[in-house]
Amino acid sequence: MPTLAELVSRFDPTCDFVVPAEWTQGRTAYGGLTAALSVHAAQLTEGGPLPPLKSAQFLLSAPVVDTATITARRLREGRSATSVAVETVSGGQVAAHASLIFAAPRPSAIAHDFVVTPEVPGPDDCQAFSEASSLRPAFVDNFDIRKAGGAGPMSNDGPPRFLAWVRHRGAEGVDPATALVALADALPPATTAVFTDWAPISTMSWTLHICTDEVPKPTEWLLLESSSTFTRDGYSHQSMTLWDSASRPIIQASQTVAVFA
Repeated sequence: MPTLAELVSRFDPTCDFVVPAEWTQGRTAYGGLTAALSVHAAQLTEGGPLPPLKSAQFLLSAPVVDTATITARRLREGRSATSVAVETVSGGQVAAHASLIFAAPRPSAIAHDFVVTPEVPGPDDCQAFSEASSLRPAFVDNFDIRKAGGAGPMSNDGPPRFLAWVRHRGAEGVDPATALVALADALPPATTAVFTDWAPISTMSWTLHICTDEVPKPTEWLLLESSSTFTRDGYSHQSMTLWDSASRPIIQASQTVAVFA
């Protein structure tokens, strides 16, 4: 099974990327992998080193199947921020588009943090976050995921909220921002907690803000919360937060998910 470190090390933006079966969810590549490779492709663009990744928007418009080409270009380089656009083409159509902001810290008198960290047991005291084997997507085996609270898929046990410790398997040496994006979508959409029968789901868009320039190492445990805040007419909105083991917020994000139930 190719690890994230192996996929990143052999990635070449001038060649087609072959999607490994071990990194798929259904017939498409795991969305977190597509997003992470978009960040990696941006970092390979010509020019000086990019500042830290600050914000990203991913539009996942079609399946990434078999092979894909990932092309990045710098749109503007300012004194503190650089904008990069990344397009992923698969099967002759645009499968994903990313708008990335890389930004260096600037002096500011304004600072606040109202992100509430849930109280949960540590990862060593939590059991594996599991799905029925027939529903388990292939990419999940690339992560260690342990349930820290909330519900489970198809559990109908309280609000549609997942809470789990997550970490990579095999991401040593990967750029921390690339690894972070690959990890941040490891849980299934939270609305699946209230499914009575399994049905297809598909993430359509993903927006994230990175709260720190000190991104955790790819080997560290992170706490991921995903809550479906509104679902109707076949679409679900969910909010997501990722904390490090010191309870510092690392990512705040939101997704729009298509629900075929």
